[in-house]
Amino acid sequence: MGDPVTGYTARLQQQEQEIQSLSAEIHNLKTPQNPSPSPRLDELREENSRLKYRLNILKRSLQDDVSLSTKSMININQQLQLIFAEAIRASCPELDDAPLAVTPNQQAKFGDYQCNSAMSMAQMLKAKGIKVNPREIAEKIILNLPDNEVIQKTEIAGPGFINIHLKRTFVSKLLSNLLMNGVQPPPLANRKKVVVDFSSPNIAKEMHVGHLRSTIIGDSMCRLFEFLGYDVLRLNHVGDWGTQFGMLIAHLQDKFPDYLTVSPPISDLQAFYKESKKRFDEEAEFKRRAYQCVVRLQSKEPEFIKAWNLICDVSRREFQKVYDCLNIHILERGESFYQELMTQVVKEFEERGLLQWDEGRRIVFCPGQSVPLTVVKSDGGFTYDTSDLAALRQRVYEEKADVIIYVTDSGQASHFQLVFAAAQMIGWYDPQVTRVEHAGFGVVLGEDKKKFKTRSGDTVRLMDLLEEGLKRSMDKLKDKDRDKVLSHDELITAQRSVAFGCIKYADLCHNRINDYVFSFDKMLDDRGNTAAYLLYAFTRIRSIARLANLDDAVLKRAAESTELLLDHEKEWKLGKCILRFPEILQKILEDLLLHTLCDFLYELATTFTEFYDSCYCVEKDRQTGEVIKVNMCRMLLCEATAAIMAKGFEILGINPVHRM
Repeated sequence: MGDPVTGYTARLQQQEQEIQSLSAEIHNLKTPQNPSPSPRLDELREENSRLKYRLNILKRSLQDDVSLSTKSMININQQLQLIFAEAIRASCPELDDAPLAVTPNQQAKFGDYQCNSAMSMAQMLKAKGIKVNPREIAEKIILNLPDNEVIQKTEIAGPGFINIHLKRTFVSKLLSNLLMNGVQPPPLANRKKVVVDFSSPNIAKEMHVGHLRSTIIGDSMCRLFEFLGYDVLRLNHVGDWGTQFGMLIAHLQDKFPDYLTVSPPISDLQAFYKESKKRFDEEAEFKRRAYQCVVRLQSKEPEFIKAWNLICDVSRREFQKVYDCLNIHILERGESFYQELMTQVVKEFEERGLLQWDEGRRIVFCPGQSVPLTVVKSDGGFTYDTSDLAALRQRVYEEKADVIIYVTDSGQASHFQLVFAAAQMIGWYDPQVTRVEHAGFGVVLGEDKKKFKTRSGDTVRLMDLLEEGLKRSMDKLKDKDRDKVLSHDELITAQRSVAFGCIKYADLCHNRINDYVFSFDKMLDDRGNTAAYLLYAFTRIRSIARLANLDDAVLKRAAESTELLLDHEKEWKLGKCILRFPEILQKILEDLLLHTLCDFLYELATTFTEFYDSCYCVEKDRQTGEVIKVNMCRMLLCEATAAIMAKGFEILGINPVHRM
């Protein structure tokens, strides 16, 4: 069969020559009346338009086919949207903004995907005075579908739903591509710069459970953007400048007068902070000295800068213990980094006439906002508002960020709304061009549904929580007798993987906008949508190849030569589920809700279990235990499942182990 693009191109050229000839003939007619157009000319022009449309579709299909040969994973939903967008435009050219709704079908018996545009299109046409039955529109859409390598068949159901069945050869090709090239990100149109502001503890205060969500959610967002190919800057906006440092330095001078030459042995910075705060609240002379220390620190006197650095270093060492446990990599950029920029920000707002006086303060009112930002306090000092404005300006102008995300608790939503409004008002960025977003999250609750506290009512220290997780995960592993089959090093690796993986997953599997209940018992349960269940499922899948005595090299060669037939309904279901991975990542990219990935991984694991229960992969002799038959197609489905799960874990910041 010849190349369809070449055939259509040749027909186009022939018809355009004939059109030109007929047009010239009409033009040369000498009759005084306007000649009536040749019926043949109208026919040719109409067919010519259809051929041009068809040619463009074929060229696009050809490009899509070429893309299958690249290493990138293909987003099937996006491919279907391209195909249906063309069909919808051809079916209803009078609708400039016809809706495009293509989603996975919830019931397999009705197909793999569904296009639900016809009903909305009928409503839009009705508003224009055109009454059309949605089923008629659906029929038109199907008639205008271009030839493609994706769709096997379509069916109209109900009032106008279009059920879509995928071609098995198409799905098989995508799975083979995945097996040969690994889990590669979808093609990236342009590499954007992304800044993610997360974690953000305060110097001289210990990280507590309130910092847990920001740290885990922010790290996972960074991992997603990094996998997709963006240039990511991970920023830890640390509170390291202000009044509290005056009291800390004054207390340091009293308690360790030789701190300039001998490093002060501060083992418990939290206790040190509480001591200084108590003196600040109760001793007038100490409070006066503390304020003087702030002034001298901000004047950058060497002695006070040294004291400040000593305190910051003690805090950093404590923070790093948490970051090491959770495998978090982040660049610290404290409020002090923006000190000079804050002065420039105030000056810029002043020069633009946007500052107002209010009882000695300098404030900024933004359009549509009832509460102002305070950029200069009555004593001349700066505020969180000022530092956040300076940070945003620096990220737009100096970092040249295309996307800026702030991961903090939802209680700060109104603050960031004001900051973003002020930045837009002064013209720092256009929200249509630069994405600036607050990714808020709910609080962590105890099992009593109240804010998570210790029994004494104190805030839970993050290191205490992580250490408790380690203890409980070891108990869980020993209950399963894993200490009897794993070496000491393997057991410790499994312990850390389960403990920290479960803590992260318990957070990420909930919609970040909501509060969630922290429960070690639930997160370590190996049933249901938990990290423990998924980690054990992953380990079991990886063990199947070992059972069949197949190493990576054998599986790689098999991927290049084995056609994935997907004849069994459970094979087909698993294959389609695996290939939804790019769609899931695209959705998270849009709404920053990571629980979608957790739900997908759980669905993938349960779909794999259905497949494994129904389709033998390795057949053994019941008496000798010797492997007598291996279904290589199904073994490759096992490998593809494991590859997607491993990449999902990587994005969530979970470290799976091959033996547990």
